[in-house]
Amino acid sequence: MDKVRAKKYLGQHFLKDLQIAEQTAMAVTGHRNVQTVLEIGPGMGVLTDFLLTQPWDLHLIEIDKESIAYLAKKYPDLQEKTIHADFLKVNLRDLTIQPCAIVGNFPYNISSQIFFKVLENKGQVMEVVGMLQKEVADRLASKKGNRTYGILSVLLQAFYDVELLFDVPPHVFDPPPKVNSAVIRVRRNDVEQLSCDEKLFFRVVKQAFSTRRKTLRNALKPMGLSEQLKEDPMLDLRAEQLGVEEFVSLTQKIQASWNP
Repeated sequence: MDKVRAKKYLGQHFLKDLQIAEQTAMAVTGHRNVQTVLEIGPGMGVLTDFLLTQPWDLHLIEIDKESIAYLAKKYPDLQEKTIHADFLKVNLRDLTIQPCAIVGNFPYNISSQIFFKVLENKGQVMEVVGMLQKEVADRLASKKGNRTYGILSVLLQAFYDVELLFDVPPHVFDPPPKVNSAVIRVRRNDVEQLSCDEKLFFRVVKQAFSTRRKTLRNALKPMGLSEQLKEDPMLDLRAEQLGVEEFVSLTQKIQASWNP
């Protein structure tokens, strides 16, 4: 079969190193007894080949029409489980009602958006093994106090345990990207629900990091803090100095100040 042409506008960089593909596929553990695995952007199936050696109920989702045609020829038995769609626009429950794991060599231009989508479906997505640019992988796994720590670090770590597994050099891709890559694994933790309003928690975290050099007292001004809350010493800190629990506590305080 002819190779699929990598398309820049889709952020495609096809993995060609079989050892790294196998390592990535084998990193899927089926956390919480998950049997259904959804591979995002399989391309020419380098990762798919190794996922098929495992007992997963494997589904593929691919936005590229050329890749879809290629996959149909390569995996005729998977045709009914191969979806031609944009992952960011699909309803996961339309694909499977089962708890699932997500795996893939994620397109670099949407890797952060994929994890926001995962958060929206945290009741269904139990595990993610993803290859993405190292800068984003470092950010997702970063702890408070680090320069790379940000919005997605806090939101993801509120509901998932994040592990950096290994780095991946540019030359193992076709075409090679201009940045280093890394594979991470995130697995759902035991937090079913935060002890605060979750929508407000997301809003507080995003607002706190919107001007990360400022103290929280200044960064959170648009949220209309009460005069009493403005005196709280926690607001002398900057967003990157707060972990998940501190953000939960701050959200509780803001909520209480609005509803005394």
